Amino acid sequence: MTRRAAPLQTPTDLGPNATKDISAALTGLLADCFALYLKTKNFHWHMSGPHFRDYHLLLDEQADQIFAMTDAIAERARKLGGTTLRSIGHVARLQRIPDNDAEFVTPEDMLAELASDNRQLIGILRSVHDTVEEHNDVASASLIEVWIDEAERRVWFLYESTRRS
Repeated sequence: MTRRAAPLQTPTDLGPNATKDISAALTGLLADCFALYLKTKNFHWHMSGPHFRDYHLLLDEQADQIFAMTDAIAERARKLGGTTLRSIGHVARLQRIPDNDAEFVTPEDMLAELASDNRQLIGILRSVHDTVEEHNDVASASLIEVWIDEAERRVWFLYESTRRS
């Protein structure tokens, strides 16, 4: 029996260059979202100290919000006729948000690092937004604008949680 590759070309009016550029940008964004999601959960799981409950719940809420983006990002790439991530190794090859495998990180450093990572994600989102606007992909632009707002809110909460009165 001969195996055939299933055709992946979904009909779209954006054209082959748009499909290539946008799906590549979305796939990189997806890798970063998975990296940030896992780091946020890592810090959520390893939180300690006098503000444990507040920080633990904050990071769980933020991780849920980041994870909620992942399916929409991947499905958007597929709707346009592109492909997306296929493995953890694929994520590792594309991610720009750095991992943190340290044995111990203070709660303040966790929050500061996540604030920095979310700021980096905002920059990535703005870059992907430029790509989708270049190809007049208003649906992707609309999604990305909401995700920028959500990431800005995460940065704000993380910043305010580490501020000294």
